[in-house]
This record gives sequence, C-alpha cells and structure tokens, in this order.
Amino acid sequence: MTIVTDAAAAPKQRGALTQSVSDSLVVAKRNLIRMTRIPEMVIFGLIQPIMFVVLFSYVFGGSMTIGGTNSPAVYREFLMAGIFAQTVTFATAGAGAGIADDMHKGLIDRFRSLPMARGAVLTGRTLADLVQTALTVVVLAIVALLVGWRIHEGIPKALGAFALLLLLGYAFSWIGALIGLSVRTPEAATSGGLIWLFPVTFISIAFVDPSQMASWLQPIAEWNPFSATVQACRVLFGNPGVSTSDAWPMQHPVWASILWSVLIIVVFRTLAVRKYRSATA
Repeated sequence: MTIVTDAAAAPKQRGALTQSVSDSLVVAKRNLIRMTRIPEMVIFGLIQPIMFVVLFSYVFGGSMTIGGTNSPAVYREFLMAGIFAQTVTFATAGAGAGIADDMHKGLIDRFRSLPMARGAVLTGRTLADLVQTALTVVVLAIVALLVGWRIHEGIPKALGAFALLLLLGYAFSWIGALIGLSVRTPEAATSGGLIWLFPVTFISIAFVDPSQMASWLQPIAEWNPFSATVQACRVLFGNPGVSTSDAWPMQHPVWASILWSVLIIVVFRTLAVRKYRSATA
C-alpha cells in the first residue's frame, strides 16, 4: 500500500517541478518582451557602467598605487574586475523597481489568481534581469578592451570569471526582489536597492588595495561577498592587484564566491517567496 502511494506521489512532484520551470520561463519571456518595448531601460543600463569605466580609468588611473606602481594601465586592469562586479550588483535596484511597479499596478495579484507556481513570478523576473545583465556585461567587456583591459589566463578561465559575475548578479537580484515586495512604490524600491549597495561595493577590494584602508575596515572588506567575486575574477583574468590577505575568502576566492552567491540565493529567495505570498494575500 505504501509503495502505491509513493509511486502515485512521484508523478505529481515531477509535474509540479515541470510546471514551476515552465511558468518561470513564461514570466521571464514576458519581462524580456517588455524590456524590448522600453529600450531606454536597456540603454540607460548600459550607459552607467561605461561611465564608471571611463571616469575611474582616466580620473583615478594615475593616482592609485597598485603593486608598487601608479601606472594608469595597471590600474585599469586592476579596476575592471571591480567594475564588472559593481555592474551586476547594481542591477539589483532595477529588479526591485520592476517588481514594485508590478505590485503597484496590480499585475502581481493577477498573476497570483492564475493556476501557476507561486515562485514562478519572482523566478521569471530574476531570470529576465539576468539576461539583461549578461548583455550589459558583454558591452562593458568590449569597452574595457578598448581602454586597455586584457585577460591573461585564457578564454576558459575568463568565461569562468564571467559565470561567477552572473551568479553574483543573480543572487543579488533576489535581494532586489525582496526589497521590491517590501515597499509601496518603484521609486522607493530604487532608493532602497541602491543605498546599501554603495557600502557593499566600496568597502571592498574592488577599487583600492584593502591594505590602505583603516585596520578595522580591512576584515570587513576581505569577508565581503562582493570582494570574493572580485578576487576570483582577478585571479581568473590574470589581472594585477590580487590580494595576498590570509583571510579564507581571499585565499580561496572561487569557492568563496560560489558559496556566498548560493547562500544569498537560498536565503533571499526563501524570504522573497514568503513575502510574495503575504504581500499579495
């Protein structure tokens, strides 16, 4: 009797998983189509990281000491891993604003009235944001090559670095989803999605050598999830400025980057789906 029950339950579980994946892809497609119909969203998303590359490269390039030299060319290579990571994490604000806008217009309630998986709306949204982030990273990489950035460890390792960047961006988009569900307007979601990102990105190894920071800030920078991905990218790209700190994330940056990103996804996806159910109830 127990065997029959388990056998009957298995197809339902597989069906639920299949429906969840299918529903998530449908929502992702809807959001991607929406992005193409509002091209300024994509254009503005591309302009900001390009401005950061140009400004940081040519304004601060000759004033930063990296590896005992203040060469602008060395700083540009040091800088790019941080700019890449900053770009994928700043997409958090867009994710939060998009979900808050859907909430404000009542679209989330309409989705909830349909026979679809509960987490599909948020998963679809974050997947669509991941596609847009990937496009932004491609354009940014081209601009970086034009200003002098290079990879020195081969294409496979470089692709691994970009994969870590997209994983970090996807993880942070779940933080944005939770913020978007927790506020009343898209404007509040944008502000709430950015205000905490500035200390996360700047108290890190992204733009300066952490040894130049105050002693109490150095451990924070070295254990910052953002720093782990930046360190991993510098190692995989073969760029200068790899931290020699004894902190575990700095010694094992690839594993630290993966673990931090997966942990953020698990925690904030759980919180976001729970908030989604109560916010639309």
